[in-house]
Amino acid sequence: MKTIIITIDGWSSTGKSTLAKQLAKELNYMYIDSGAMYRGITLYFIRHHVDWTIPRAVEEALKHIRLEFVANHKNGQTEMWLNGENVEYVIRDLVVAEKVSEVAAERAVREFAVARQQEMGTKKGIVMDGRDIGTVVFPYAELKIFMTADEAIRVQRRFKELYEKNPNITLAEVKQNLAHRDYIDSHREISPLRQAEDAIVLDNSHLTIKQQLHIAEGWVKERMAN
Repeated sequence: MKTIIITIDGWSSTGKSTLAKQLAKELNYMYIDSGAMYRGITLYFIRHHVDWTIPRAVEEALKHIRLEFVANHKNGQTEMWLNGENVEYVIRDLVVAEKVSEVAAERAVREFAVARQQEMGTKKGIVMDGRDIGTVVFPYAELKIFMTADEAIRVQRRFKELYEKNPNITLAEVKQNLAHRDYIDSHREISPLRQAEDAIVLDNSHLTIKQQLHIAEGWVKERMAN
């Protein structure tokens, strides 16, 4: 069977990364979390007090950012490294989550990230998830999946994830953050979140992780066979 590129786009907290990691493991493909790249850039901006509303400041800061995905052999995952530092867990903090959509909306930031993402896909055999992977990064990918779920379910998922790290977080804060990210992701001028015309929709509101993997694997087999 041929080697393909699989893109997984969709709304926040729909489980894109979970499915992408599972498929990559089953296929022995490389998993690339595009969102982690934008989070890494956001973390750098926050740490160095970069005003991302000023194009010149953004362009200068990007010259000093080196992003890498490094395999962690202890947990079998690929993790985000920023300028030689493992920031995989730091970038999941709510402080970064609150700003990442704003940073990702900047043209220079997206061009910077997309160029590196496309470099990673030159040999195919990858699963990449994000907001514009099937529409902008890899418009000719063999399999495009667009994930969605009921808003209330997404809020609960995100709350559970963040609560384990910060017990002081409230459901209201998570709901507000998710709504804010959804709005910016879908209304930004550069590469807004949208479903590719040839993408297959996967609504996992009432699916288990095992069930959604089974469905996606069926789509993968079809694309590989063709």
